[in-house]
Amino acid sequence: MKIKGQKSIEAFLKSVLSKEVKFWFEFYKYAIGREGNRENIPAIKDSNGRIITYSIEKVNSFNFYYSTVFSSEGNIPDIQVENTGELFNIDIKIIRRRIGAIVKNKSIGPDRVSGEIKKLGGEAMIPYLARLLDITMNNGTLPGDWKRATVIPIHKGRDRLLVTNYRPVSLTSVICKQMGHVIAAYLRQMWDKNDWLCDGQHGFRSGYSCKSQVITVCQDIADSLYNREKTDAIIVNFSKAFDLVPHGRLLTKIANSGVDSRVVVWIREFTLGRWQRVRVGGQLSEVRVTSGVPQGILLGPLLLLAYVNDIWRNIEPTIRLLLMTM
Repeated sequence: MKIKGQKSIEAFLKSVLSKEVKFWFEFYKYAIGREGNRENIPAIKDSNGRIITYSIEKVNSFNFYYSTVFSSEGNIPDIQVENTGELFNIDIKIIRRRIGAIVKNKSIGPDRVSGEIKKLGGEAMIPYLARLLDITMNNGTLPGDWKRATVIPIHKGRDRLLVTNYRPVSLTSVICKQMGHVIAAYLRQMWDKNDWLCDGQHGFRSGYSCKSQVITVCQDIADSLYNREKTDAIIVNFSKAFDLVPHGRLLTKIANSGVDSRVVVWIREFTLGRWQRVRVGGQLSEVRVTSGVPQGILLGPLLLLAYVNDIWRNIEPTIRLLLMTM
């Protein structure tokens, strides 16, 4: 049943668009879709199959489901790093480029700093952001809000009653995302210079893509046919890969990749002690994140690349890797 106010809105729109009556309904749906609250989750089933309608119960169900994928290694040991590569330097050009790429109406993260503020600040913001990154890099600490994420469940298809059919979209600090881009650019530069990444990895690397992966695999098969060799293919898909990365092993691998020790410490602070809170209908439910790398920020996929990078070692068959976010 439509509420009185909604009927009035429809009547007004219909009168305004009376010359194009057949389009008024589509226009109304578009307008409502643009301003509608994406957190209005319909009734869902809890873990016991019971239908729940209250927001507080929904948010607890989503929080429980999203937290079940986490793993834990216990205490993370201190990691000693020797600086064998180039020291990290803040690239002002990346900060300038990232400010230009900010979308003004982007959702605000836990720190309540909007992208629009940085966008309006423009060039004047660059020295402050560079100074902030320099402080966190040399002090080995990050603001608490940078380690928090607000998770919004978004329906990805099929039965709306099932919690498993909702993808968690994380809203994180806009400023931390900018810092992450600078760190990611340094990691890419060092890993390319050291030839550290597996040659078969085609995901999230400059000059590589899904197309280059397909072309390479097709060439492998063509070479086998030409040489009259047998080809066997095993395709493996890792489920919840981003959420399951163990922090201790990840940091050990990055520490041995030839990067500045300060960067390793920064990543350690970035990954450890994170919290996420699921939000539904204005209700919040928080849980500590014990494993995984954050999605929605460029640094996340690069950290996953680092974790799976040694999968090709001591294996004779050719391995082709393609990291994708779904």
